[in-house]
Amino acid sequence: MKAGGPPPRFSEAALQEIGRIYARYPKERHQSALMPILHLAQKEFGGWLSVEALDYVAEFMGIPNMRVYEVATFYTMYNLKPVGRYHVQVCTNISCWLCGSETVVKTLEKKLGLGVGKTDDEGRFTLTEVECLGACVHAPVMQINDDYYEHLTAEQVAEIVDRLP
Repeated sequence: MKAGGPPPRFSEAALQEIGRIYARYPKERHQSALMPILHLAQKEFGGWLSVEALDYVAEFMGIPNMRVYEVATFYTMYNLKPVGRYHVQVCTNISCWLCGSETVVKTLEKKLGLGVGKTDDEGRFTLTEVECLGACVHAPVMQINDDYYEHLTAEQVAEIVDRLP
């Protein structure tokens, strides 16, 4: 979603998915569906959540904007600025760090030619360091878009990046 573009609106398919999400919660607790709806909004609106998208979600769900901002800014799974076609996230929390996440990050920085927190000029890759990917037993771990890669070595990281179309 580009700033100044049309206002964000869920597609018909997204609205159907929201109906399935809401069905998981008692009607009086639909606000509890905020996280899966933010996840859906992120996919629906170009891989990130602009302020306009966050406001739309708040209005759509009938909850205060601040509640949506609190959730979207707390969790690293929500992108608050555009990311590359491949969003490469590396966990550097204690388990991953002890198992070599530092090597994974350095390999990616060299292989992708960009630092942590950066997106390449072509918009192909964004490299992000995250607090936790919730897969400590499989450390070190990285996530590329929706796929997890576990028990990584520098060689495996390079091969995974090379295989991306």
